[in-house]
Amino acid sequence: MSHLIDLKDVGVEFPIYDAKSRSFKSQVANLTRGVISSKKESSTVTVKSLDGLTFSLKEGDKLGLIGNNGAGKSTLLKLLAGIYEPTSGTIKRKGKIVPLLDIALGMDDDSTGYQNIKLRGLLLGMTNAEIESKIEEIACFTELGDYLNLPIRVYSTGMRVRLAFAVSTSVDPDVLLLDEIIGTGDASFLNKAKKRFQELQERAKVVVLSSHDNNVILKTCNKVLWLEGGKPKMIGDPEEVLNKYMDSVV
Repeated sequence: MSHLIDLKDVGVEFPIYDAKSRSFKSQVANLTRGVISSKKESSTVTVKSLDGLTFSLKEGDKLGLIGNNGAGKSTLLKLLAGIYEPTSGTIKRKGKIVPLLDIALGMDDDSTGYQNIKLRGLLLGMTNAEIESKIEEIACFTELGDYLNLPIRVYSTGMRVRLAFAVSTSVDPDVLLLDEIIGTGDASFLNKAKKRFQELQERAKVVVLSSHDNNVILKTCNKVLWLEGGKPKMIGDPEEVLNKYMDSVV
């Protein structure tokens, strides 16, 4: 079975220009928990956010990402999504990759709910025909009724979340990338959202999920990657990796 995701010794560095002072470098290192380096002939400081990542994912794999804040989980998700490219090593991606890293991305305050369904759908890689075939189901799921004919600037936060979540979870991905989207929205919507979220995961061939909820990781994933300072600390069986991680943070 071919791999949909394949990383070999991947690293990601970000340049920070005109950062000459030692105090500034220390602040950057503390904030990112990354490794900083600089060249004598240049004022450029680089922050290494990911380093030495090697793993592959095939159909059926569900990978959980764990680690402290600043460990590199969000950077890795953006790398897998193609938002970032590696500065060292190689990455191969296959299939339709859908990142749900910011479910409200691409929504326009002055456009109606229906118009935003189309905008967000296009941003997620759906065709106009796909959007049209799903728009009625999406509208029904939101339970927003006539509000869908109004500009979303009049929506409450909860209404915006309902709309964004409904569109974002209507896609059919090969690779699904998730960053802590479970639990968003008001309480009355949560159970309905969890069921839809589960159906989305079942449609995807590969899932990569970052979460601070160990129960979600254990229930969802068949392998876990523990990141520390941008480097892979451990990858393997979810229960084994989570136990080692929890022992380290006690």
